Amino acid sequence: MFDFNALSERMTQQTVLCIGDLMLDEFVYGEVSRVSPEAPAPVIAAQRSEINVGGAGNVARNIAALGARCLFVGMVGDDAAAEILKRELSREKLIEPLLVVDQARPTTRKVRFVSEHFSTHMLRADWEIAAAATADVEAKLIETISAALPRADIVLLSDYAKGVLTSRVIRHAIDAARKAGKKVIVDPKNANFAVYHGATILTPNRKEFTEATRSQAASPEEIQAAAKDVIRVAGCEAMLITQSEHGMTLVTGNGTVLHVPAYPTKVRDVSGAGDTVAATLAVALASGAPEDDAVRMASAAAAVAVSKRGTASVSQAELRKKILPHASLTAEEKIVEDWSEFDARLHDWRREGLRIGFTNGCFDILHPGHVRVLTQARAACDRLVVGLNSDASVKRLKGADRPVQDERARAEVLAALEAVDLVAMFEEDTPIELIKQIRPAVLVKGGDYTREQVVGHEFVTANGGEVVLVDILPGHSTTSLVKRARMGSS
Repeated sequence: MFDFNALSERMTQQTVLCIGDLMLDEFVYGEVSRVSPEAPAPVIAAQRSEINVGGAGNVARNIAALGARCLFVGMVGDDAAAEILKRELSREKLIEPLLVVDQARPTTRKVRFVSEHFSTHMLRADWEIAAAATADVEAKLIETISAALPRADIVLLSDYAKGVLTSRVIRHAIDAARKAGKKVIVDPKNANFAVYHGATILTPNRKEFTEATRSQAASPEEIQAAAKDVIRVAGCEAMLITQSEHGMTLVTGNGTVLHVPAYPTKVRDVSGAGDTVAATLAVALASGAPEDDAVRMASAAAAVAVSKRGTASVSQAELRKKILPHASLTAEEKIVEDWSEFDARLHDWRREGLRIGFTNGCFDILHPGHVRVLTQARAACDRLVVGLNSDASVKRLKGADRPVQDERARAEVLAALEAVDLVAMFEEDTPIELIKQIRPAVLVKGGDYTREQVVGHEFVTANGGEVVLVDILPGHSTTSLVKRARMGSS
């Protein structure tokens, strides 16, 4: 659970040292309506083209899009593609390119031909030499990394197997970073994960993971078992396996396992989604987010990235919107009227693997303290249900002169908030029966309660859930607001 607003502010204060293979990504969009008379090949009528900084450069762009500074160490040739990359990088105010030139190789360049109508890749043309950097270039890379490391808060290795991350460069970067007390995130390409020994977290996709572990790793249990073996052999602290529409699984060396379902989204292009995951994870961890929160942020960022065409970066605003989305339901639809429909919606959320959160209150006069609790509650789960005391319940708890607003008005105000997914009224003094019906994975209350004082804490924890206490804003109380308002009008 995290306060997204506070975390996003800290993100702008971080510097990430990103080391990896830079490449130029070009996309040519058009339509195919005929076959070439010269050969049995389709002819694409090009309509537009795009140029993007790709490979590890896309990781750097994602870091900058999240508001963090990026020191980027990469390699280019002495050619036109290198000049284009330098020009594009110079436009990114938060990226400081630290590029080493290899006169003997071309800058890696990939041109993709895409059907505009069907959004499918038809052909890709590559210019590259996928060979390890020479000893002279390798020495320059290590020298550049050593000079940049003191200015960084975290290190990210983006390995595309194009020559930058040789065994010697990897070893120097990880050892120097860990000696300086800095975490190292690795998006690996080498199937021998042991070359990344000492890294904090490896982030392979499922294909890379199964090839490295020589296992199918189809089920969560198989992924967990294989990851634990790799962590032990590779000497890293944790592994995050990304699995496209099946979400991502974090396995740590101490045996903790966290699976985060993928966000429902329309997939347009998966190019660069792994870059987004690695970048978001690094920036979040550098900002002080716990691993589980960082993984949930990475999952949300990946959902934004794949909804775009081409290699895409994700901004803080887009990430916030995905984590705290605008309601898919209207305010009226969020207020529970039909309890059978309520049960059906809960069932659908559980089937999708979504974490259901719950918090409750009278919410008589909504104030900033309420908004903070609700926002942080939504950040701790995928869907938030708010239990609302009925008018009769409020009178029994607060006195005959309360509530100030009737239950319908209070429900409508809550339902208008983007952090709230459903509002469910209850007549009893406590929401324990509602909690039993919902079976939330997360039970949230303000920090003015102790864990033992939270109604339903025993039921939730006994069923594998967690109780989260969030900090409250001092000086905000409905009772005191009502008292001041009545004194002012008397």
